[in-house]
Amino acid sequence: MAQRRNLSQSPQSWTDDLPLCEACGVGTATNCAYGPDGADSQSHPYEDTHIRFRGEDDCSLYAVFNGYEGSKVASFVSQFLTAELLLGQLSSAHSDSDVRRILMQAFDVVEKSYFESIDDALAEKAHLSNFLPHDGSQKVQERLQELEQEVRGGATAVVALILNNKLHIANMGTDRALLCRSSTDGQNQVLQIGRAHSTDNEDELQRLAALGVESALVRQAGQIAGHNSTRRLGDYRAKIHYSDIHPLSSAKAKPVIAEPEVHSQSLDRVSGFLLLMSEGLISALENAHGSEQANQEMVAMVAAELAQQSNLEAAAQSVVERVKRVHHDVFVSGRQRAPLCAQHEDMTLLIRTINYPGPDPPTPTQGGRIYPVSVPYSNAQSTSKTSVTLSLVMPSISTLTNGTNITSALEEDTPTPGSQSPTTTLQSSNTQTQSSSSSSGDGSLFRQRGSQAAQPDETGRVPPYVDFSHFYRLWGNEHADLPTELYRQWGGEHAELPSEM
Repeated sequence: MAQRRNLSQSPQSWTDDLPLCEACGVGTATNCAYGPDGADSQSHPYEDTHIRFRGEDDCSLYAVFNGYEGSKVASFVSQFLTAELLLGQLSSAHSDSDVRRILMQAFDVVEKSYFESIDDALAEKAHLSNFLPHDGSQKVQERLQELEQEVRGGATAVVALILNNKLHIANMGTDRALLCRSSTDGQNQVLQIGRAHSTDNEDELQRLAALGVESALVRQAGQIAGHNSTRRLGDYRAKIHYSDIHPLSSAKAKPVIAEPEVHSQSLDRVSGFLLLMSEGLISALENAHGSEQANQEMVAMVAAELAQQSNLEAAAQSVVERVKRVHHDVFVSGRQRAPLCAQHEDMTLLIRTINYPGPDPPTPTQGGRIYPVSVPYSNAQSTSKTSVTLSLVMPSISTLTNGTNITSALEEDTPTPGSQSPTTTLQSSNTQTQSSSSSSGDGSLFRQRGSQAAQPDETGRVPPYVDFSHFYRLWGNEHADLPTELYRQWGGEHAELPSEM
């Protein structure tokens, strides 16, 4: 039998010598499942991969590959797709239609190359399976298990190509691309480029129905061969043995395909950032807070980190850690969405800035010191907090608040047939919110401030705008038996001593 490449090994890739894009950062987190006490444990090795390369002729390539049942397919695709796109196939002379054609062909070639690489293993597996009813020896069974580990698995992908100041997104599967940009009229938009190819996508269900698949059964099952994606790379069971899979047995042609949808748009006068996310990241946030505002929340978190950090790698990793905390906190809370957050898959976030200004260095005033403050983010329940955070997206242009979800074609977008991209416009707002509390008796927990920001004194401090005197009085009454020194230390320097002290 001819010697075949063992894809389970990880030799050094030729892509290690390609120049990395410096305007890009990546954050990752491994999968985990939570125990009853909230402690997490990893379920399987990390399976996602990503690429972020600068090619020749001012061409840049970025991608996130969401692997499953092993990382071999994602690793294979990341290497071979890079070779198909960055070894002279693309140049500034190519039109948008040329680029889309090259992207489509690249996915097709990589898919065929992968199955050629496991062809011998598939043939041996089929041969041994025919003898299994007659020869059920342990040796044969062990060999079949080895072969299954070698050929199983698949991957979904979201690929971004920038050429001639044009952005081309090739989406295949359940990963996601978001573009945050400022429009010419001063508004800022969060654009989800492409839709997930999943079992709840009506366009995909219609595509399957045209092949003879009963779409109602697919919708009811929610999965195809263990996964909800209707387009994927690899996965021999869904590609070769689909006639043995319910409800695909009636399909007249291959129902699960590796064909991406490609969207293109100009980056002229765009200032913002591009986000590529694996399904595990976006699903963790949606399971915790719902899908309605997940895109806005993700952009808010990225904007908050970019406003504080000049290191894109650190910013991307901080966002991933935030999502992990949100997901975990919902689980341990025991509230309604807690069962949805019992576990999460691998998370990968790629941030590519586009003419985006870095954070301004802080300048001390009157000799004072600067204390970094982590800017909060919020979910859909708090519009005011979201407006504060989202104003960091384009601080020199406008302030953002959560807007109304609307669906429209992108201004410069030219998608492949049968696809639409949801567009969320975040409009500026001058709305002010007021907070009050009845716990202080007079409703004056927050002191009134003038329209001008308070200036630091000679020590670098500003006057407090939250009145804690009522808290100190309550605390003092509960701790009246403490020595005066400890009361001053724990209750605060300006706390009032109880009368009995």
